[in-house]
Amino acid sequence: MFRTTLFALTASLLFFASQATAQEKFSSITGPLDVKPVQASEPIQVPFITWGGDAATFYANGGLDTKPESIYGKSGLKLKLTPGDDFVQQVKDYMGGKSPFLRGTMRMLGQASEVIGTDPRTKPVVVLQLSWSAGDHIVSRENLKTLNDLKRDGKKAKIACQQGGPHVGLLYDALAAAQLTNQDVEIVFVDDLTGPNGAAEKFRTDPTIDACCVITPDMIGLTGGVDSAGTGAEGTVKGAHVLVSTQNMSRSIADVYAVRHDWYEANRDKVEKFVAGYLQGAVQVKKLRDDFEKTQRMSPEYRNLLAQCQTIFGEEVLPTLEVDAHGLLLDCNFVSLPGQIAFFEQTGNLSGFNSKLSAALDLATQWGYASSRKGFDPSGFDYHKIAELAKIEYSEPPRIVQGEGVMEFPDDDFDNDTIVSFTISFEPNQTDFSVDRYGMEFDRALQSASTFGGAAVVIRGHSDPTKTLVQLLKAGMEKGIIRRTGQQGAYKYYLNTQNGSNELDLGQTEAMVKLIKSGAFEGSADSPLQTMQAALNLSHARAEQVKQAIADYAEKKGVNVNLSQLQPVGAGISDPVVSKPASMAEAKQNMRVEFRIVKVNPETLSESDFDF
Repeated sequence: MFRTTLFALTASLLFFASQATAQEKFSSITGPLDVKPVQASEPIQVPFITWGGDAATFYANGGLDTKPESIYGKSGLKLKLTPGDDFVQQVKDYMGGKSPFLRGTMRMLGQASEVIGTDPRTKPVVVLQLSWSAGDHIVSRENLKTLNDLKRDGKKAKIACQQGGPHVGLLYDALAAAQLTNQDVEIVFVDDLTGPNGAAEKFRTDPTIDACCVITPDMIGLTGGVDSAGTGAEGTVKGAHVLVSTQNMSRSIADVYAVRHDWYEANRDKVEKFVAGYLQGAVQVKKLRDDFEKTQRMSPEYRNLLAQCQTIFGEEVLPTLEVDAHGLLLDCNFVSLPGQIAFFEQTGNLSGFNSKLSAALDLATQWGYASSRKGFDPSGFDYHKIAELAKIEYSEPPRIVQGEGVMEFPDDDFDNDTIVSFTISFEPNQTDFSVDRYGMEFDRALQSASTFGGAAVVIRGHSDPTKTLVQLLKAGMEKGIIRRTGQQGAYKYYLNTQNGSNELDLGQTEAMVKLIKSGAFEGSADSPLQTMQAALNLSHARAEQVKQAIADYAEKKGVNVNLSQLQPVGAGISDPVVSKPASMAEAKQNMRVEFRIVKVNPETLSESDFDF
């Protein structure tokens, strides 16, 4: 949770400290900038932001100014760490040669890409990924259940979001998952990430706002918690709930360092030492943090580090060491050396450098921050050398990255846990299909599995209930349980019971399934129970076939996919689009496979769960 408090400051940052209500090109925000050589004198200015990942930089440097006995000091570097929460000022310093470093996210670099990437001297070289975000959320009102609901029946949802901050990238990914763009919703830009001019307050005070992009403290203030809904009491908004979170969309926001191309070419050895020192520092910081978690005894070294963070970030941000400062680091998922290799070098990684760069430039050009695509370069490091410099063991990352919390099957309540869904249609009794025809859907499924690392992608097969309903009526009339009246095209059916005769509503699928499962219609030539079971088997076969097709498709394209995250299930006739089809066209709507990205809450428990 704390991750967000910091990200708040990280972001309050950001670019637009002034009135920000409309989309602006990044170049108009910075104004004209001259490119100047990086100043040669030391120390080298390196920006940091208010986030736990930067604690490893403090540790490696021994504080804001390099200490001789620190990791960086021993490697011969001399750095001066400076606040970088104002990203516009960072870009000005970078272009003007005051600092060769930029500290942000891939999407923030993307939004500034045209400004910083046009001149070959300042084209960014991304040298280090620090962490992934896990504490940012989109909160919506009660009537919006999934991301698909952001555009229903042509109505555009109004979403409050800080202009230019990290949530722009979060919103971009969320809309993309639902096959929507910024043109399909109405984005209401606010000045700040949090506070009186932030998105949460806009959502709270303006009932026309349907959703807002917020950090964890604001999310809790609106909803009461990530799995709760606001009651209207104690400042919460009645019905407000988390629509999507980086706890599930865990590969959306990547924190990185980049350096100017001209400085990198002239000072590659210093950049290698900087990256190696950070990785070495991160190993030590993680050990100190984890030791405290295990023993609940805070070592003097860890206390000094937390106190250092408190001093740098301010006591208003980190009031206590044991809870707030430790919580800051606890929420940080440091990207280790194998993580660097996976991000920068691993082909087929849909959350790797190339994919994130492409997405960052898509956002920049499609949303109006830039009019042309100016990309960045990866460092091209020899990670064996980096490991040697960092004094850490070199190890290759696994090609398949396991998602967080997706090791067990989610519960059956897909409707309440679904984040977004989309569908593939089938012909009657069909289980195979054209991969070429559904390539776009498969690409979406693979990208979703990568971006939503903390969620399951449920492949849910469905089948049409018409045949089962026909069998039910035939068997029922043969056994005298069901009576039919009326003319063709306007039949009515009545169920004979001990209390008389009740009209059957064939459109009530749940009731029909319950009736069939009673077994009262078995024994005749037509068995609705067997037909319903066959429909369930067919739906499961469709889901399995789609999973296998996706696996084959991913292998053919060289894409890494965690198959355990793709979970096929058969729903049979239980959830039709049209419960009582009147034509083949309507019946075909039920012959489908639906992809659902489902929240996984492995520790969500109720009192009854302990009765085992």
